[in-house]
This record gives sequence, C-alpha cells and structure tokens, in this order.
Amino acid sequence: MEFISSALLAYCEAHTQEEDALLKKITRETQAKVLLPRMLSGHLQGKVLEFFAKMLQAKSILEIGTFTGYSAICLARGLQTGGQLTTLDINDELESMVRGFFKESGLSSQIDYRLGNARELLPTLPGPFDLVFIDADKAHYLAYYDLVIDKLRPGGVLLADNVLWSGKILVEEGQKVDKDTQALLDFNSRLAHDPRVQTLLLPIRDGILMAIKR
Repeated sequence: MEFISSALLAYCEAHTQEEDALLKKITRETQAKVLLPRMLSGHLQGKVLEFFAKMLQAKSILEIGTFTGYSAICLARGLQTGGQLTTLDINDELESMVRGFFKESGLSSQIDYRLGNARELLPTLPGPFDLVFIDADKAHYLAYYDLVIDKLRPGGVLLADNVLWSGKILVEEGQKVDKDTQALLDFNSRLAHDPRVQTLLLPIRDGILMAIKR
C-alpha cells in the first residue's frame, strides 16, 4: 500500500504533527485484535483528513466506513465548533471498541455512529455535507458516490481511499482483473469524466481521489 520507501515515509511522519496517545492506542489495539489491520488510516493519512476538514471549515462530514474509528476521530477533530460527523459501518462486532475510542476522544457528542448497510442508510441522511470520505467495500464505491453526490454542497469535497489499490489499477492489455480492481477502475474513470466535479488523484498511501463539486 505504500508507494514510497519506508525511510521517506518515516521522514514524512517525523515532520508531521505527532500522533497523540489515543491514536497510538487505536493503532496498537487494531493491530492486536482486528482482522486486516492494514485498513486503518494511520498517522499520515489521518492528519491529511484532519487538515482537509479544517481547511474546508467543515460543519458537516460524512464518512462511509468507520472500521476502528481512527479516521473518524481525525475528521471530527477538524470540525468547526458545533459541527457533526456522521460515520457509517456494517461491522457491529467492532461497535463496543469503536464507541469506547469515541468516548476517550471526548468527541462522542459530535460523532453520529450508525451501523448498517450504507446503501440503505445513505438515502435517510439529509445533508448537505461539506466533506465526504469513502473508505468501505470497493465493489460499491460507485453506488456510494451516486447516493451522496447530490448531498454534497457546491464547493464541497469528496475523498475516496484506496483508489490505487496497491498498484493493481495498472492493468496491461488482455490482463484479467478481480472485481474490486475493476470496481475501482470504473469509479476512477467515472469521476474523471463527471462534469459535476473536478478531480485530483493524490498518491498518498494507497491513493486518495479528491473530487470538488462544481
């Protein structure tokens, strides 16, 4: 998932505001107790998310894919006073852990954590949102996009994680691809040609596609 050397990544992290004790704890417990801990956003990406929220002066953020709560806490820390983050996840087995982390963060009142199928939950959310972060099952990225684009305010930003998919999106002619890779290829292409948004693909961690709504 990393496209720069470990030494360069360490240098970047050393010159980025340090993780606090809670974020380090979430990382440790995720690695020790949860399957696929690499899904955690981590230090550098977490700070990118927080900075985006701050730069947008976001009052309303939507996250699709909570996992163990690291990215949600980073996004919530970037909210304006009185703002709210709505975060959706389908894995109720992690609920106790995640709610515990939210309580420790002191941000529980600003985080609306909802469990269920995002494709069913999204139509119930009114919006508008200043910032949307998609980091869930890749097969449904386009479905999530279609469900949220009209809820994103003009000038708002949508961020989608893992769009480089460990480099697997570089497909040679005639090469067969798995369904997740194809879903991301379709997603990246659709957004690049959607006149409603301007796009920028950032080679951060496993790739973040940024779309600004016109």
